[in-house]
Amino acid sequence: MNSIVEINNLIFSYSRESGDETTGCIFQNAIDGVDLTIKKGSFTAIIGRNGSGKSTLAKNINALLLPSSGVVYVNGYDTRDQDHLWDIRQTAGMVFQNPDNQIVSSIVEEDVAFGPENLGISPSEIRKRVEDSLGAVNMGDYRKKPPHLLSGGQKQRIAIAGVVAMKPQCIIFDEPTAMLDPKGRGEVMEIIRELNREGITVVLITHFMEEAALADRVIIMDEGKIKLDGSPSSVFAKRDELKSMSLDVPFIVELVHRLRQKGVDIPENTVSRKDLVEYICRSVHRK
Repeated sequence: MNSIVEINNLIFSYSRESGDETTGCIFQNAIDGVDLTIKKGSFTAIIGRNGSGKSTLAKNINALLLPSSGVVYVNGYDTRDQDHLWDIRQTAGMVFQNPDNQIVSSIVEEDVAFGPENLGISPSEIRKRVEDSLGAVNMGDYRKKPPHLLSGGQKQRIAIAGVVAMKPQCIIFDEPTAMLDPKGRGEVMEIIRELNREGITVVLITHFMEEAALADRVIIMDEGKIKLDGSPSSVFAKRDELKSMSLDVPFIVELVHRLRQKGVDIPENTVSRKDLVEYICRSVHRK
């Protein structure tokens, strides 16, 4: 099976009190008829303004929420099947916006070990997983530290290590850098990219366009629907559509657009700083 997530006609509704005794509750579709396939080993970024449904979609993939209608399969398991709930959660781990909501222990290495311990894994294997996971996020030197003494970026790396220690095939990151400073955001994004290079499927929910530009695939959500879906270059080229959904394009994409308007023959699919620098270096070298 080449796909790890299969979503068919997903509808998810939140209920709220209407204030009308004759009708009781009214329902609003946060996800409205979404079809989506995510391939193993891919890096997919999902963007949308607040209330677009992107975080609700993420929680449906992890089975924190269950479909009101339609179906979500994770590694072949139907998320509504309670008998396979832990199989789903072990396949698709999740990292949230606020790392303090995921840290449960007073010592870093104990926190990272918490997930594997709950899976009933042997102590020797847990020790190995803790060591490997902390190494993967460059936090091995902090294993004996209390998490509350760490910076926001360091805490988020510990939260990521805790998920990695469970050896999921897919990790869903729900705005993991939203509460971090630029340095912390850069560190976390580099870890996410490295995990993907090692074969882990990444689903990144973000509102930072520069982060989305690093993915293989970008999905734009609005009003619970998928509006755009494609490579970063193809999606970000639709500047007018993005602006109509109150979204900006990445700075590099806007810069490339303006350079092309000035007659600079730069490839339109240039979406990252690295791509732009490489183009400039090649151009200078040719001269």
